[in-house]
Amino acid sequence: MSDIPLLPQVEAFLRRRHGLFIDGVTVHSHSSQTLDVTNPATGQVIAQVADADLADIDAAVICANQGFARWSQAAPATRGNVLLKLADLLEQHREELAQIETCQSGKIIQISRAFEVDQAAHFLRYYAGWATKISGQTLTPSLPSFNGERYTAFTLREPVGVVVGIVPWNFSTMIAIWKLASALVTGCSIIIKPSEFTPLTILRIAELAIDAGLPAGVLNVLTGGGHVGKGLVEHPGTHKVSFTGSVPTGIAVGRSAMGAGLTRATLELGGKNAAGFLRDIEVDKAVDGIIEAGFLHSGQICAAAERFYVHRSQIDAVLEKLKTRLSRLTIGSPLDERTEFGPVTHQQHQQKLLGYFAQARAENNTIIHGGKLIDRPGCYVEPTVILANSSHDTLLNEETFGPIATFLPYDSEDELLALMNNGPYGLSASLWTHDLGKALRMIPAINAGTLWVNMHTLLDPAVPFGGNRSSGVGREFGSAFIEDYTELKSVMIRY
Repeated sequence: MSDIPLLPQVEAFLRRRHGLFIDGVTVHSHSSQTLDVTNPATGQVIAQVADADLADIDAAVICANQGFARWSQAAPATRGNVLLKLADLLEQHREELAQIETCQSGKIIQISRAFEVDQAAHFLRYYAGWATKISGQTLTPSLPSFNGERYTAFTLREPVGVVVGIVPWNFSTMIAIWKLASALVTGCSIIIKPSEFTPLTILRIAELAIDAGLPAGVLNVLTGGGHVGKGLVEHPGTHKVSFTGSVPTGIAVGRSAMGAGLTRATLELGGKNAAGFLRDIEVDKAVDGIIEAGFLHSGQICAAAERFYVHRSQIDAVLEKLKTRLSRLTIGSPLDERTEFGPVTHQQHQQKLLGYFAQARAENNTIIHGGKLIDRPGCYVEPTVILANSSHDTLLNEETFGPIATFLPYDSEDELLALMNNGPYGLSASLWTHDLGKALRMIPAINAGTLWVNMHTLLDPAVPFGGNRSSGVGREFGSAFIEDYTELKSVMIRY
C-alpha cells in the first residue's frame, strides 16, 4: 500500500506562515501564540496557525460590519452568482482541498473528495438558488375605516448582520460551507472560527471566495482556541451565532449568546442516535446498514448512529456477520486510495475512546470486536462492536463520537420505540424495514429531528436538518435556514 503524492501546491500551502483572514487578505495576528496542526495519521506537525487574541477579534468584527454594509445592499442575483463561482472554484481545486483536508483530519481521501469538496459545491449551488427567492408577504389588515381611509401591509426579510460560524473538526469544509452559504445568500457577513484541530481548508477557501468575487470583509476567518469563539459570540458587534459541535459546548454557547444582548443562536449539537432494525430485515442488509450508519469516517459524524437495536431472534447472527465484515476492513493511511478505515482526528479523542473501552469492560459489556487502539503511529482506533447488558449502560447513553457501535436486543416493537426514545437527545434516528406502512406508523412516535428509513447519515440540501430536545435549536438547509439568518420586518400603510 502506498500514499498518493501530495500536490506541489498542497506542500507549498502547508509550509506557509498561516495568518488570519481579515478584510479579504491574510494578516498576521496581534498575538505571538501559535497552535500546531497535527496529521492524525502520522502524529507529525504539518503546519502552525495563529491563536487569535482580543485585538484580532475586534479587527475582524469591524471589517465584518463594514463588509455587511456593502454586501447587504448587493443585488440578490449578485450574491447567488458569487456562490456559483465559488462552487466552480471548489471543483477546480478539488484535489488540492481534499488533500489538505485529509492531511489535517485523517479523513480517508475518498471521503474528502466526495463529501468535503463535491458535496460542499453541491450545497453552494443549492443555496445560490435561494438568492432571488427570499421574499415577504403582502397582507390586508382588518383595521376599521372611519373616514374612508384604507390600509395595506407587507413584510420584508432583512439580513441579521454579522454571523459567527463556529465549525467543528469532523467535517471542517462542508460544515463551514453550510454556514457561509446561509449567511452570504441572505446578505449577512460572516466570521468563521474553525476548530483548532482542522483550521486549514477554510483558510484556503476564503482566498478562493475573493477570487469568486466576494467583497473584502464579507468572509473573515479567525483561527485559535475556544476563547476566540467565546469572544466572538459575546462581542457587541456580532448579531448571530451558528454553532455545530458537542452538547455541553453548545449549551455554553447558547447561554453566552443569550447573555450578550439576546444574540440569535442556531445550535446543531450531537446526541446518542439510534438505529432500529425490524424483524423482517435480512441479516446481510442489517449489517450493511450498521456499517453505513455507524462507521463512516470512523463514526465521527454528529448524526451517526451509536445505539443499535436488533430483534432478539437475529442479534447473534447480525453480530457474528458484522464482526467478520469489520475484521476485513483495510485499515491504513488516509492518503492511500485503498484504505477503507482511517484514524480518528486527534489524540485527545483517541484517548477519550480508550476510556470508553475501559468503561465497557468495567460494566461487563461484551466486546464482540475491537475495543483497543491500533499499534501504529497516529490516532488509530479499532472499529468496535459492543453488546450491552441493559439500556442503563454507559455506552448506550453517552455520545462517543467514534467507531463504537453498541447493541441491545429487543422483543417487541413497543419496546423498540421505548429504547430508541430513551435519553434526552433527539438529533437523528433510523428505521430499517421492508414494511413501509409499519415504518410510517412508527415515525410519529420517534423523537428525532431527522429520521431515515432504510438509510442513515446521508443529507440533502433541500431537506431541513437539525435536532430537538438537547440536540439543538434551529434548522439547516431547505428554506428553514432563512428564518435564522433574517429578521422579519412588518410595514403598515394608511392611505
